[in-house]
Amino acid sequence: MVTFDDLRKKIVDEKKIIIGYNRTLKMVKRGKVEKIFLAKNVPENIKKDIEYYQKLGNFEVEVLDYSNEEVGLLLKKPFKISVISILKNG
Repeated sequence: MVTFDDLRKKIVDEKKIIIGYNRTLKMVKRGKVEKIFLAKNVPENIKKDIEYYQKLGNFEVEVLDYSNEEVGLLLKKPFKISVISILKNG
């Protein structure tokens, strides 16, 4: 299995990452999201919204084994991150 750190390197290098719930939701509505990663302690209302849009759209959702604070540190950001999305190619 690919570790989150390996994934982080890949998506950051390719510049196809969206950080945050609101920005992710905008891209989901446009049909441009390939996969969404949620921190293990993402608020329940956000998780339910993402799951709802997953039923309507065509993208994967994965809950990480990291808290939002750990995800922020892994992505070298000075803030907590609960939602990360990867954009489709093209």
